[in-house]
Amino acid sequence: MPSVISSLLKAQIGLLNPLFNGLDLEKQRKLQDALASLGSRAAANKTAAYKAELPSCEASWVFPLQGQVSRAILYLHGGGYVSGTLEHARGFGGLMALETGRATLCLGYRLAPEHPYPAALEDALAAYRLMLTRYQPEEIAFVGESAGGGLCFALALKLKELRLPQPLKIAALSPWVDLKQSLEACRLMGHDPVLSCEGISRSAAYYLSGHDAEDPFVSPLFGELSGLPETLMITGGDEILLPENEEMLERLTRAGVRARQHVEPGMWHVYPLYPVPEARTAQAMLREFLEGTP
Repeated sequence: MPSVISSLLKAQIGLLNPLFNGLDLEKQRKLQDALASLGSRAAANKTAAYKAELPSCEASWVFPLQGQVSRAILYLHGGGYVSGTLEHARGFGGLMALETGRATLCLGYRLAPEHPYPAALEDALAAYRLMLTRYQPEEIAFVGESAGGGLCFALALKLKELRLPQPLKIAALSPWVDLKQSLEACRLMGHDPVLSCEGISRSAAYYLSGHDAEDPFVSPLFGELSGLPETLMITGGDEILLPENEEMLERLTRAGVRARQHVEPGMWHVYPLYPVPEARTAQAMLREFLEGTP
């Protein structure tokens, strides 16, 4: 059963989300950045941020101020590939650096519809190449939520195609891995206060811009998954993406990848980013996964 705090917050989100979805794209982007800045302020006095140079997008390193940093995270934010700037990424990425004690490269990848596929994937690849100039692959993990979680898997598949070294692990919160929505989850899951079928379809159309939705580099669910890094997925029990996350786990396992999934009953899309007790449990699980040996 969800906590009382979570139940109350879920009801509030359900009331506010139709208003959010009614905003135009530019206003949605500004609101999402404003929410993420709360996380940035929470970590501000305990982390340090430095600009990273990438050819096509903004990026920032965030380092915890305490402890010796020897490992790193590539953090890829959510937002349906249409929202979430570097400010958004640095907000939750800063908390990730603080939580894990790792240097975290926060990526403000280019957004659709101005920059459809393959812009986000190209930016993520450039960011990983930059990380490899400072860290060994086994010292790096990919972490992402929603579209960013799907982008983690798409990037791993691109590395496989290019015969570049894989990171050690992938941790994905509610990853969006099927832009085709072939599992018809919208007809099955009706309790997600964050995502809507219409919003998913609109974001997919912007990002795809006519591209094949079954291309594994946009929908990694359809990829040849063997050889991908050890994976943890954390998913809410009431969210639209649960069926495709469960299918992704099955296909990863079938391909020989060490993978597991935690499903929190009654919770919603990317719930670990919200101030609820279940989020602290999920964050501890994520930290233990990254600290553990393969």
